[in-house]
Amino acid sequence: MAKKDAMMMMRDESQDKYNVEASDSLASQALVLPISDAVPIYEQLVTTFPTSLKYWKQYVEAYMAINNHDATKLIFSRSLFNCLHISLWRCYIRFIRKINENTAAEGQEETRKAFDFMLNYVGTDIASGPVWMEYITFLKSMPAMNPQEESQRMTLVRKAYQKAIVIPTHHVEQLWKDYENFENSVSRALAKGLLSEYQPKYNSAKVVYRERKKYVDEIEWNMLAVPPTGSYKAGWLTLFDQYLVAYNRMVPWIEYAYPCTHLEEQQYMAWKRFLAFEKGNPQRIDSSSSNRRIAFTYEQCLMYLYHYPDIWYDYATWQAKSGSIDSAIKVFQRALKALPDSEVLWYAYAESEESRGEIQSAKKIYESLLGNNVSVTALSHIQFIRFLRRTEGIEAARKYFLDARKTPNCTYHVYVAYAMMAFCLDKDPKVAHNVFEAGLKRFMHEPGYILDILEIYMFFCLVWKRFTEFEQTYGDLASMLKVEQRRKEALSRTGEEGASALEASLHDVVSRYSFMDLWPCSPKDLDHLARQEWLVKNIDKKSDKSTFPNGANSIEKGSSGLTSNSKLSTPSTKVVYPDTSRMVVYDPRQKHVTEMLPNAAADGLPSGSSSMKSTSNVASVGSATAKPLHEILKLMPPALVEFITQLPAVEGPSPNVEIVLSVLLQSNIPTGQAVKVAAAPQQLAAAPSGSTSDLSGSNKSRQNPNESSFKLSHTGKRKDVDRHEDDETATVQSRPLPRDAFMIRQIRKARGVTSSQTGSASGGSMISGELSGSTE
Repeated sequence: MAKKDAMMMMRDESQDKYNVEASDSLASQALVLPISDAVPIYEQLVTTFPTSLKYWKQYVEAYMAINNHDATKLIFSRSLFNCLHISLWRCYIRFIRKINENTAAEGQEETRKAFDFMLNYVGTDIASGPVWMEYITFLKSMPAMNPQEESQRMTLVRKAYQKAIVIPTHHVEQLWKDYENFENSVSRALAKGLLSEYQPKYNSAKVVYRERKKYVDEIEWNMLAVPPTGSYKAGWLTLFDQYLVAYNRMVPWIEYAYPCTHLEEQQYMAWKRFLAFEKGNPQRIDSSSSNRRIAFTYEQCLMYLYHYPDIWYDYATWQAKSGSIDSAIKVFQRALKALPDSEVLWYAYAESEESRGEIQSAKKIYESLLGNNVSVTALSHIQFIRFLRRTEGIEAARKYFLDARKTPNCTYHVYVAYAMMAFCLDKDPKVAHNVFEAGLKRFMHEPGYILDILEIYMFFCLVWKRFTEFEQTYGDLASMLKVEQRRKEALSRTGEEGASALEASLHDVVSRYSFMDLWPCSPKDLDHLARQEWLVKNIDKKSDKSTFPNGANSIEKGSSGLTSNSKLSTPSTKVVYPDTSRMVVYDPRQKHVTEMLPNAAADGLPSGSSSMKSTSNVASVGSATAKPLHEILKLMPPALVEFITQLPAVEGPSPNVEIVLSVLLQSNIPTGQAVKVAAAPQQLAAAPSGSTSDLSGSNKSRQNPNESSFKLSHTGKRKDVDRHEDDETATVQSRPLPRDAFMIRQIRKARGVTSSQTGSASGGSMISGELSGSTE
């Protein structure tokens, strides 16, 4: 039953293998199982937590209980170097002494070597005092058959004491007392000199112990090594918590909201402070001893922060700075074994090798990273391309790029990185352009790729702008002009202007002699220069992309109302570009808004006349434009035609909104009923002929000299089924307009009638301009 429960727990734990509570429960289940059934559980636990003291100790003690010495030795060989904890090492000494207790001198020698081996690794631990005392007791118990052996034994004991009393451990004071007794028991004369020599060292160790204990007490020695939880470890909480823990201040709400996170942060900072303390060499011992103590502290730290890549990196870089390159390499290799998915550790290891000139070793590291298909990313491709460019040249980088772009994990970032490298390092804009174009075919659907290209172009423009501003501020005139010319040459290669972009212009002088928001010309002149520069570029584009039968004059005619029969060149089948030839610079002073009416009709877009002035321009075309206008009115909805016929004459770029609203309020536009298309053009042509500006105050009609050329004839009659609707639908002129106080008020306002005057107005036809008013 226990075995079945343990197997079920193993399956549950596999879903979250770093679940501490489930792992402890699984270890408890293994205690009651036979060793053969418990081995899979122990193996799973020590594989998940390779630095755990309690799981390794429980595993090895299970084999020691059944006297399986071979399996015990094997487990010790796997665990001792991963878990530098005094408890596990003391268990190792017990095992060694047990298997050698029945062997005489040979067994004692093996035990002594085991003690030396243990103290060489964990002898500087703050809790190693009992181990030193046990070792010294063992040395004293060794038999001496002659005075020479007795002298050797005394020498071994003295050396052990002298090593132990200079280490800041919990039992340093007890060890000093024992050492005094030992020396006095051997020779009081000799003891006085030795004790006076080691007294200062002991005092220093005792003082350092008190400081060291403060850092050690903050560490939780039973914590398991689990990955850091949450992405906020490197965020604001870490920085805030670092400050609080550093000054021994706690914030209750953080501990309440993130109890586990707070414990992790606390332990992380506790180990950081402990490492900083040891690196400071407070005891002022020799560098060799100090380095061993620091390395031991790092090893102990990794027992609990095993999944923290920054600790591994700090350890490796410290070894390299200390002059132990081989040790640094071993630390990096252990780090990659512990965290194979940490891409940054791979780069750090390769960087370490490359910085030492070991190019082939660094290349093997990159190849190992790329050989692992699970952890290969687009970034790894980019970094390897850069490495090859640095170490082997352009051709090696190009060759790998061609191979990398065929892989499934190649994103657009690889294209951007290689194109930038070709442009900036290789000084080859053609290759960069080709790479960007190839990327567009594959990543056209990626907005990020398009934005990156635009951002790169804007970056180069900004760099040139800053460079030019620098020369304008601090350089002489020759260097200023030279930089501006270089800027034009560089940017002209990325645009379509060609040689025209290299020509000097007054706009360059304005830019050269401006400062912040101070300009050497008026805003009107600045706007004029910008308009002229745009027009020059636009004309060049028209001549390149469009074909006009009558040259440039056809463009002007088209803008004045003539129907142009020119055909634009066929656009590219791959990329649809906007027709820049039809772009105009906005100018609110323009009055002939509807002069493009025939051209609009050619495109199938409805348009209409809103002023008598524009209508006259259309009428001046003659019969040639009658058919297009007729077609336009056919495309318009009947209600829109009805509304257009009621619009008054307009002076200026836009009509008075209030007057348009008054027309809408008194209009009786039909809804859902048809209006005769043939009658509408006649109304549109006749309406402005007798109208004047309502804002001028005149009620006399004005004759249109081109009225006869504008009238349209009926092209056909409606069917009989529509005659009933025609009778019911009348024109606006035949319908009396209701009195509108709002409109009367607006007309009076336009004529200058004050509020003190009273009067009446009779509503006539807004189309013919028949208005009458009287004042009292």
